[in-house]
Amino acid sequence: MLLLQFSTSHYCRKARLGLGYKQINYKSENLTPGLHILRVKPLTGLKTLPVLLPQVVGQPDAIADSTAILKFLETYQTEPPLFLPDHEQQAEAWMLEDWLDESIGTATRFVYYQFRAGEGKQIDPSLLSQTVISVVRQQYGINQASVELAKNRLVTAFSELSIRWQRNDYLVGNRLSVADISAAALLSPLALIPQYRQGYPWLFERIVQIHQLCNEPLPPGL
Repeated sequence: MLLLQFSTSHYCRKARLGLGYKQINYKSENLTPGLHILRVKPLTGLKTLPVLLPQVVGQPDAIADSTAILKFLETYQTEPPLFLPDHEQQAEAWMLEDWLDESIGTATRFVYYQFRAGEGKQIDPSLLSQTVISVVRQQYGINQASVELAKNRLVTAFSELSIRWQRNDYLVGNRLSVADISAAALLSPLALIPQYRQGYPWLFERIVQIHQLCNEPLPPGL
């Protein structure tokens, strides 16, 4: 299998966690933002990453979107399971996955790129890095006002996740699910921002634990 990705994308990290948890051998190909469209659009009709190429007879040629990749992995290899045996719990896990994917992952992106353009510029001040950051900020309309809204969404997310993880080792049920993988991946960029590392140590402890369960190298900052 081949995973087309941006090496720093938290959505691509989500796909890697799924692959790692399933213990599936794969290779990754890092694409250049902007130029990646030439590679992925003919395959999927979309401009987004990650894209998984199973390269297996009888399987789809290409699977776009991290959520679709997790669903594919569960049908391709059932063990160890990512889906919970209880249908109500699995429905709850998908609800959390969707919320994290559509709302909280976006909020993380806004806060992270605002940080990288300012206080965190020293992480990588190279022209290429700063150009990518500038393009992303323009593409998504990242500014002070939108970042403040994103920060508020993150506070709500931390409250919900804290309640669930204090009650249990997992967000839903008694084992790892798509909800845990999504939370660990989509909040991981915040590890580079001191105020979050200091304010929410329990969050990053869980992110580390989930990466270890999935045999995935820790994200920057951890």
